[in-house]
Amino acid sequence: MTAIDPDDHTVDELTAELDTVDDEDELQAILEAERAGQDRATAREAVHQRLAEIGADGDESDGVEEGTETEGEYEETKEDVGEEAQDDAAEAADDEPAEAADDEPAEDDGLSHPTRDKKHVRALADGDYADLWVFCETQGGELLEVSKEMLGKGRELMDQFADDYGDEERVVAFLMGDDCEGLAEECIAYGADVAVYHEDERLERFLHKPYTEISAHMARGEGTVESTDWRDYDKPRYVLFPATNNGRDLSAKVQAELDSGLASDCSDLFIEENEISNPVKTGEPGVKKTVKKVLHMKRPDFSGFEYSTILCLDNPDRDFHPQGCSVIPGSFDPIERDPDREGLVVEHDMALEDDWFRVEITEYDRLEAGIDLTGHDVIVCLGRGIADDPTEGMELGLDLVDAFDDAELGITRGIVTSSYQFEGHVEQYSKEERQIGETGQVVAPDVYIAAGVSGAVQHKVGMDESDTIVAINTDPDARIRDFSDYFVEGDLFDVLPRLTAAVESGETALEPEAVADGGDE
Repeated sequence: MTAIDPDDHTVDELTAELDTVDDEDELQAILEAERAGQDRATAREAVHQRLAEIGADGDESDGVEEGTETEGEYEETKEDVGEEAQDDAAEAADDEPAEAADDEPAEDDGLSHPTRDKKHVRALADGDYADLWVFCETQGGELLEVSKEMLGKGRELMDQFADDYGDEERVVAFLMGDDCEGLAEECIAYGADVAVYHEDERLERFLHKPYTEISAHMARGEGTVESTDWRDYDKPRYVLFPATNNGRDLSAKVQAELDSGLASDCSDLFIEENEISNPVKTGEPGVKKTVKKVLHMKRPDFSGFEYSTILCLDNPDRDFHPQGCSVIPGSFDPIERDPDREGLVVEHDMALEDDWFRVEITEYDRLEAGIDLTGHDVIVCLGRGIADDPTEGMELGLDLVDAFDDAELGITRGIVTSSYQFEGHVEQYSKEERQIGETGQVVAPDVYIAAGVSGAVQHKVGMDESDTIVAINTDPDARIRDFSDYFVEGDLFDVLPRLTAAVESGETALEPEAVADGGDE
């Protein structure tokens, strides 16, 4: 019987008790008692760590096959041991005979990149984290609208954070490009406290490797004293990316580089504490733990009819920071621009390797500006209901768009992939650039009018955040009825002209009741 019974302690309590034990035999007895009892991986790891501290080899087998990894065990990296790790590795490589690599043929396991010898990246444990970072994407020398939206939401979150926890943490914008100092100052005007930028003429267009390396370098606080002395923490607490093509790409790469998780395509965010009982997160079964300052990241699930809330929580002895996500454009409103708002603008310092720019764009043709459906008060979306007369159906949708002060026309994927024949100028409105849905644009207007749209899950994802949804359909059982605020049972060829006339006369004043309740439709 040991002086310490591991079954009487949580993992944290047991770890503290182990610090008082210096006898190898007693530690081995505690280890055996743990195996015979609750057999917690994190508890066994704590005993092994104490054995190592007193200089004992201990029994390392623990039922773990060599070359594999269990929860809580990670390889050391440069982040843990600094530059010495790279130097030692280089020296070891120099000592090896050049022909050693050819002694044994590579095992053919059918993979182009075998994972057998993969080294796992170890995140910081008990690191120091602070601030909410926002990647501000730019295009054509301007901030994208979604960048302003995320800054506004970040400002709201961190103001509430200060009220809830009494900690003043900042909104930090980070961006890169060939001439972006002025845009960094714009980030301050839209809510950031600090804006960190990296300028290089080679960064004019998004490139995977340099953008990832620079972002991770910034987040870790690496660089010259002049570019990093404004902060005193290991990594950001939270980080937001736009759910654009480039933002989705960058968010996954950067979060992997920083050894954390990612919730993609989120439409709402809030910060609060959360009680958890998952033994992977608490360290042992049956124990509940309250975690504070958790970013709750809400996103549509795969059905499109429900929402999931994603949490990025630490494991025992294993931190996952930054807690990160990508944000669907149009999910939030930017705050009003304040040109007099004060903040810190920091130029980031980092040497960029030439190898990161192996892909070079030597010449290009500029396409006509695409169609941005976000930011409009009203969206009129047409679906397969126009099939009886595609050209007239499109014209009726455009007439309704013209009746509003700020509206735009969208279409479903059904129209994009159809073989409908459009005549005259309306053909240009049938292109993929106007598609709304999971594989198209995501919009959140004040009023969304869906005419002849069935309500497929993939389409719902692209418009479900709209304030008011008006559906027009001949099928009373169409799925879109389930998530519409107003449903008009009728033929769009009859309803759209009446709705257009009502808007032009001012009878609706953007209130759809006039159509939903009027007449015999």
